[in-house]
Amino acid sequence: MENRMRNKNIVITGASSGIGEKVAVQVAKLGARPVLLARSTEKLQQLSEDINRNYNVGSIYYSLDVSNKVQVEQVFQQILLDIGKIDVLLNNAGFGMFETFSDAKLENIEKMFQVNVIGLMACTKAVLPSMVENNSGHIINIASQAGKLATAKSSGYAATKHAVLGFTNSLRMELANTNIYISAVNPGPIETNFFTIADKSGTYVSNVRKYMLTADYVADKIVRLMLRPKRELNLPRWMNVGSILYNLFPSIADKLVGNLLNRK
Repeated sequence: MENRMRNKNIVITGASSGIGEKVAVQVAKLGARPVLLARSTEKLQQLSEDINRNYNVGSIYYSLDVSNKVQVEQVFQQILLDIGKIDVLLNNAGFGMFETFSDAKLENIEKMFQVNVIGLMACTKAVLPSMVENNSGHIINIASQAGKLATAKSSGYAATKHAVLGFTNSLRMELANTNIYISAVNPGPIETNFFTIADKSGTYVSNVRKYMLTADYVADKIVRLMLRPKRELNLPRWMNVGSILYNLFPSIADKLVGNLLNRK
């Protein structure tokens, strides 16, 4: 397993905390070089230094706001100049806000789309030409079970994740005749600081705490996905069953489980 990851360049957006941070450490343990991207330069510097001190893999970092398209283009150009090749892009940056649509501000929904969707697409656009030229690479987009099964008080967030899944599936089809892998990761709720913004009341976290995944667990599954690419990773698997049933019998599901799913 280690030899297959060794010396690979793994670019990670949203790398300063949560899943991104955990993935960075895990791939470094396997001999890969994590390339860390996020807005918080101080956190990235500390993480990069810790990784290099512990694993000596030449981790590097760049400050990046994925919602800034000009900055995305500039940073990825610099990455390619600095390291020559990107083997894996993990589009992990994103955030959510849980509100009813009537209470939500359109500027907050727009910001979610700028980060969760346009930012993800901009990073993909920046890395894709070099992957096509090399006819190799792996793009992993962090979507959500919310992209398959929408719930109340998540209209804006769920819409962004539906968009991510739609984009991911279309891109996979466009690249079907290449050696570039395109994967979507659809996790349920994870124990990260995501909910500091998404669930300010704490109601949702309190209601679903026993179902929450750990960031270490999700990171481990993502690293395994890098080693053995497939089209989609659903975490936990049982939660995806609900999404499948909902898509097959939406009207019945609305009546039977609508209240059950309304945990926000």
